[in-house]
Amino acid sequence: MAERVPGSSRRSPPISKSKCNMFEILQKYQHCGSFKFRRFDDLKEVCNAPTNKSGVYLVWTEIGGKRYLLYIGRSGIMKNGVIEHRKAGLGGMKDRLVNGQQFGKMARRRSWPMIMEKRGISELEVYWYDTETDDPDDIEGKLLKEVLDAFGNLPPWNSQK
Repeated sequence: MAERVPGSSRRSPPISKSKCNMFEILQKYQHCGSFKFRRFDDLKEVCNAPTNKSGVYLVWTEIGGKRYLLYIGRSGIMKNGVIEHRKAGLGGMKDRLVNGQQFGKMARRRSWPMIMEKRGISELEVYWYDTETDDPDDIEGKLLKEVLDAFGNLPPWNSQK
């Protein structure tokens, strides 16, 4: 049953820690990692995503002992059968996570601390996956569809501008 994410008007299913790897599609990717981000951290410093790879990332938080999936994103695009990695700024997934825009025209390094304070979120946990030769846009779409099919709605940050 979906619950209201504390500090949000959206409903999201609490997902138990055992369901952290609920997405079978991600299990095949060998190059993956995670990092934690707190409101006063420097996102550029704590982000350990690669600067020369593309893929998908999932943003989680834990509130009141329940784990919530907040966002599914991607970096990189497929052009003529080849993945083009982000080259601007820091490059790759790292640049998309740190400098990519979310919640308006603001880089995540600025928008995440603001939204975390506003919604009472103390920590985010980001899991990233290098999708190798698979199109990150396709994998992101499959993940979003799986969440929508399972819970009836998208993660709350996927529907906010």
